[in-house]
Amino acid sequence: MSTNDSRIYLASGSPRRREILEGMGLSLERIHAEIDESVLPGEDAITYTERLAREKAAAGWEVVQRCGLPERPLLAADTTVVQDGEIFGKPVDAADARRMLLAFAGRSHQAVTSVAVRQGDHVEVRTSVTDVTFKPLSEAEIQRYIDSGEPFDKAGAYGIQGRAAVFVSRIEGSFTGVMGLPVYDTAQILGNFGYQFP
Repeated sequence: MSTNDSRIYLASGSPRRREILEGMGLSLERIHAEIDESVLPGEDAITYTERLAREKAAAGWEVVQRCGLPERPLLAADTTVVQDGEIFGKPVDAADARRMLLAFAGRSHQAVTSVAVRQGDHVEVRTSVTDVTFKPLSEAEIQRYIDSGEPFDKAGAYGIQGRAAVFVSRIEGSFTGVMGLPVYDTAQILGNFGYQFP
């Protein structure tokens, strides 16, 4: 990296995002930034994830300023899943997870991840949209997956980097974007803030 400092702030509690960023050679300082993640009326998936990524970055930057922390880029991101215009967030319970997995079975859906990087008043946002196709799923497969506990903290009720990888027959786009942070887009934005990869 060209910067003397490989540290950035991360306004996300996602272990997957942390792992991806650390794999890119970055050192992270977690910033806790809570926002309302409700979908607004008439909001499509891209507008929704871009708004949330911007709002998380803004909330995180307020924490940086309030705590008097050194000024360095802050990264926030949001991932959702959409099919036929319906946004699928994190499932509220097992029945909700089953509903989502049944909707995706034997069909394609899109995983949408928006990344926002902010430093001062400078904010940049990029969005990755990936087509994911699931094989047909039996009730037994869905039940076993729900019983594993894996669906419950993930948009669309599945993690492509976990047990649900066996459901995915095809992917077109960013694998890491489906995980929650598209590496290519993230590197492009951070490059505009002075970071160089690899």
